[in-house]
Amino acid sequence: MKLFIKYFFAMLCVLSAATSRAAVYDDMIRAIGQGDNSTVAGLLKKGLDVDSVNRDGDTFLMMASKEGNINVLKTLLGAKPKVAALNKFGETALMLAAIKGHLEAVKLLLAEGAQIDHAGWTPLMYAASMNRIEVMRFLMVRGAKIDAVNTSGLSALMLAAREGQTQSVLLLMEYGANINLKAPNGYSALAAAKQRENDEIARILVKAGAKE
Repeated sequence: MKLFIKYFFAMLCVLSAATSRAAVYDDMIRAIGQGDNSTVAGLLKKGLDVDSVNRDGDTFLMMASKEGNINVLKTLLGAKPKVAALNKFGETALMLAAIKGHLEAVKLLLAEGAQIDHAGWTPLMYAASMNRIEVMRFLMVRGAKIDAVNTSGLSALMLAAREGQTQSVLLLMEYGANINLKAPNGYSALAAAKQRENDEIARILVKAGAKE
């Protein structure tokens, strides 16, 4: 009987500790979403692992990058997180900041060692697909590979053409994107524009000499 009681109380302690950790984790997520930098700093000081992840593999840094709050990002970066960490979709904090158009967050992450180019989807592709012009320009000035392709062989230009992002297409062309680059299946920026009936982009590409 005594052994059972000891086991019972031990299990209660374990459950209590797990519940406490979950509550602290939820507090951090809430603080990041609200831009509550003092709470973020306080939780980190209490020992919360800066590289904790949610079910999608998003770290606190990734969550903050989506929000674009610079003070929160600086606090998290001060805890030395894994800046190049990937979630289960292969996304980095920099990619998430880029697709949201958070230019200052992009600058900060690059200054802290985030990779501007890597295998698969890149920050430039993410920015181009959502017409994040200022982010795109900054990434290209910093040396992002304009004609890099993802695992399907699609470039930033193809993605911008597919998504109907005219300004992205024009900017990529301004910086020298290859308008006749083709994916292994023969897919091109022009084919992407025509497939999605993005007629204005198709006309721009044809005028510039693009061919299917």
